[in-house]
Amino acid sequence: MIFDCHTHLFGPGMIGGPTEAAIKRAWGEDMQIGATPEQHRDNLAGCGGAIVLAMAAGATGLVVPNEYVAEYCRTAPERLFGFASVDPNDYNCVPAFERAIRELGMKGLKLGPIYQNFYPDAPEHFALYAKAEELGVPILWHQGTSFVPEGYLDASRPAMLDPIARACPRLKMIIAHMGHPWIDECIAVVRKHPNLYMDVSALGSRPWQFYNALVSAIEYGVQDKLLFGSDYPFFSTQRMIDALRSINDPVEGTKLPRIPDEMIEAIIHRPTPELLGLV
Repeated sequence: MIFDCHTHLFGPGMIGGPTEAAIKRAWGEDMQIGATPEQHRDNLAGCGGAIVLAMAAGATGLVVPNEYVAEYCRTAPERLFGFASVDPNDYNCVPAFERAIRELGMKGLKLGPIYQNFYPDAPEHFALYAKAEELGVPILWHQGTSFVPEGYLDASRPAMLDPIARACPRLKMIIAHMGHPWIDECIAVVRKHPNLYMDVSALGSRPWQFYNALVSAIEYGVQDKLLFGSDYPFFSTQRMIDALRSINDPVEGTKLPRIPDEMIEAIIHRPTPELLGLV
């Protein structure tokens, strides 16, 4: 089974402010990012299931309500797993998160310091992580760079999660995009903690970086902690599968190491729902 651990919904008006402006600067004024439930369903054709992410990032104009994601996931609860999002700067975030899990049936938490403008290791946020550990649900972190100028880049390094993993050793966490561009730092954090994982979503857009990331994962012995994800709609699920299966193209005809085919297929077919306790 192929399971996409990193997908988004973006309904009308859910991308605005600094994030929308940054998208237009990067890709042109006519660029429109959207991912309705119907489009998301089409993207997953032939795929066994997916994590679907909400986002509470009013600071940078990215707001995908928990209710919107939960309603869609209820159409196929055996294969769609909604991850709630709350703003850690909101004093009411812990009860809001618990309601999303208990009342909306969501299965995890999505956080992104560079979009939500908070420092993960600040003591005031540890009650939120402790609640996730208590509820037995994972956190998926965008702990890496972004092109949104207003975001907190210095809050986004993977090493910021090390004190959280030490404080909450039973809490499962996933670092999105292998923490790019701090990929080796991400690998070091994931290797250190048994309940940490990383996903490969969207890295196919930089084939040389992607190839070297997987070489490093092999050298550090953490290839089994790599989860398959796409970052849909920025990258389709099929495009990410194709990127993995062509990862050795840049080194054909050289003496550089090849990523083993069996490792590539193991990533694509990783039993992520079981690893994360979603089923």
